[in-house]
Amino acid sequence: MIDVLRCHDVHHRYGALSVLRGVRLTVAAGERHALIGPNGAGKSTLLKLIAGQERPSDGSVHYRGRDVTREPVHRRARAGIGRSFQHSTLLGSLTAAQNVSLALTGGRVLARHTDRHRRAEVAAALASVGLDDRADVPVAALSYSQCRRLEIAVALAARPQLLLLDEPAAGMSGEERGGLVELLRGVPPTVTIVFVEHDLDVVFDVATRVSVLHLGTVLCSGTPEQVRRSPEVQQAYLGGRMEEVHGEPGGA
Repeated sequence: MIDVLRCHDVHHRYGALSVLRGVRLTVAAGERHALIGPNGAGKSTLLKLIAGQERPSDGSVHYRGRDVTREPVHRRARAGIGRSFQHSTLLGSLTAAQNVSLALTGGRVLARHTDRHRRAEVAAALASVGLDDRADVPVAALSYSQCRRLEIAVALAARPQLLLLDEPAAGMSGEERGGLVELLRGVPPTVTIVFVEHDLDVVFDVATRVSVLHLGTVLCSGTPEQVRRSPEVQQAYLGGRMEEVHGEPGGA
């Protein structure tokens, strides 16, 4: 079986600052793969390199067996790489349904009485994240957690095979995080998920595999239990507290 994603010896520098140093990452089809680590470890930068927002200084990124290292964002998106961002990219003046329709139609908002099939797809996307009753509500009137869920609906509407999520639980209450966990668990196994997250409750409730980044390198990759019990990870990431998975590490 071809791995969905493979990053080989990836380096990334901003001038003299080296953010990623020889990252090697393999993600199999259907995995829910969490990237965790302290602030400044390079997690969000790695997502940008996978999505094509930036290019690595050295190394390569392969998607479904193809080298996409130099391919732009739009080509990777067409090939099946979707993502949501740490900060909202929704259009606040449009409704929830209209934001989803943009993803479905490549930038065209559906007319009210046309494209019946597409409208059914929009409704299904909103229902999948529990927002079917908010379809006609402007994004500006949605709550923060509703916007976060809508961003996932928008990403899923494009039918990605690989979904990248950057801190999907950021800013959510405990109850809202519980809803997010159920949402992510309900994503079809045909969609592979790679997500950056600081909330370890969410990580260990969702992830089937975890990679820990530290100082721009992958310190450890394994099952959640293997990572939780790793002495090196405990020391580098949580000062020996990795076994206490309830509660967030310091910092965002």
